[in-house]
Amino acid sequence: MRKFKFKSVVALANIRLSVKSAAIVLASSTLISALLGLFRDRLLNSYYLGTYPTGIDAYTAAFTIPDFMFFILTSGALAVSFIPVFNQRLATGNKKSAWEMSSSLINLLALLTLVASVLIMIFADPLIRYVVSPGLDESGMVLAINMTRVIAINPFLFSIATVLTSMQQAVGRFIFYAFAPAIYNIGIIIGITCFTGGINLFGVQIFEGGIMGVALGVILGAIMQLIVSLIGLFGLGFDYDFKIYWRNQGFRTILKLLPPRSLDQGIDYVNALVSTNLSSRMGAGAVRSFDQATTLHTVPVSLVGVAISTAFFPKLTEELGNGDRRKFNDTFRQALRMIIWIALPISVIAFFGRGYVTSFISNIGNNDSNGTIATILGTLCVAIFAKSVFHIASRGFYAYQDTKTPFLVSIIAIGSTIGLMILFTVLGWGVDGLGIAQSIGAVFEIAILLFILQKRSRGELLDKAFWRAFIRMLIATAVTGCVTFSMTKFVPLMATDNSLVITIPKFFLISIVSIIAYMIASYFLNLKESKPIFEYIKKKLFKNVK
Repeated sequence: MRKFKFKSVVALANIRLSVKSAAIVLASSTLISALLGLFRDRLLNSYYLGTYPTGIDAYTAAFTIPDFMFFILTSGALAVSFIPVFNQRLATGNKKSAWEMSSSLINLLALLTLVASVLIMIFADPLIRYVVSPGLDESGMVLAINMTRVIAINPFLFSIATVLTSMQQAVGRFIFYAFAPAIYNIGIIIGITCFTGGINLFGVQIFEGGIMGVALGVILGAIMQLIVSLIGLFGLGFDYDFKIYWRNQGFRTILKLLPPRSLDQGIDYVNALVSTNLSSRMGAGAVRSFDQATTLHTVPVSLVGVAISTAFFPKLTEELGNGDRRKFNDTFRQALRMIIWIALPISVIAFFGRGYVTSFISNIGNNDSNGTIATILGTLCVAIFAKSVFHIASRGFYAYQDTKTPFLVSIIAIGSTIGLMILFTVLGWGVDGLGIAQSIGAVFEIAILLFILQKRSRGELLDKAFWRAFIRMLIATAVTGCVTFSMTKFVPLMATDNSLVITIPKFFLISIVSIIAYMIASYFLNLKESKPIFEYIKKKLFKNVK
């Protein structure tokens, strides 16, 4: 038996991937991470949503400030600002500058986020009481404050991991970058299953357990994710230095690009902050219900919008770096059409199958909670399509190293969304109004971004062929909607369907029939996105026929 070689496996996983392979890896890893996330939420909801809604609301609210600090300081801001500049250094063979720039970012962000984490621990009480969730009762408030202080270390751990995975993404290494989030979910699942019952060491109970054990699992997941990100550096030749090179030109360029995108991320997260604040005033369990519906609607966005746009982004930056605007337009249209073609039927299936989807994460025998989550998910289905498109639209600007325009558009869009959320709350629309506002704001944002990109390209980016294809996609989606609605009547969700063994096959059957209908409609409407699939099927079915 051959001896297992760890280095060989890591080296194989770190090979440079093509755009197609990268998209497949990212989509697959996102699906795995999403499934783990759904399993994580199902465990949490079965433990707490029906029996301790105040506690699960407090747990959900505890993430708000740490996540906000991570998004505003690091998150996607680093990837879109760092990768183009990093690639420029490597393309010119200036590895020394690239490593100095990377080391400087790690050290600066680690310092900033460490300070932010300490400040969150100190000011958790007033932040939770007056900003995040003023509607919680006193027991929920205290619990949210304590868990916020535990989770406050996340921005520090996440920021270091993000720089490391951005370096790997820049050179076409996607394996460890892609699977790091799945490892994070595994850590939380360990917290739910192992830490909530308490922790004993040599017969001495050192931790009493309860929902605080889940918070410990969150920290475990963040540490595990950082370790995986470090393994992904193997063979890259990264020469880390515990120093900030303020005079490094690439580092200075990133510092100029970073603030607009960071503020863009921060403003976007203000949206989540306001929705948490408003939903905390709508009764026990409302915070968690809205959060769960939001989580469900982001799964297809990550699978489609994030995965495809992330895979195409290095190619877009490379083509602009070579000054080839025509190739850039072709590549951007290809990515945009692919995202639209996939996102449209998913949005329709999610709308008509929202009850089935909700049962995946909230099977607790609490029909009121399930119904609330399903209703909110229905209001967010338009946002599934819009937010999927947003990721490629925004990267169109980032490829130009323009982070200011998306930031300004976000200010307008998020401001409008927040205004609508407050208006709908005053009108008494409840948590449903929050979801409707999100969908309206998402459509408004992509409309502005694509309009500006079109003007910038002098009308060459989204040509007549694109719009004709888009109309045909809408027709195919309408056909799919009719089929999906009919299937939900043919295979109804019953009140007694409390097991995944029952709900998953039903939803799977509805989805398969709907997708087949969409594929057939796309084929007869002459949409080129469907042609490779039919050619593949034809090849497999008739491979032995001359």
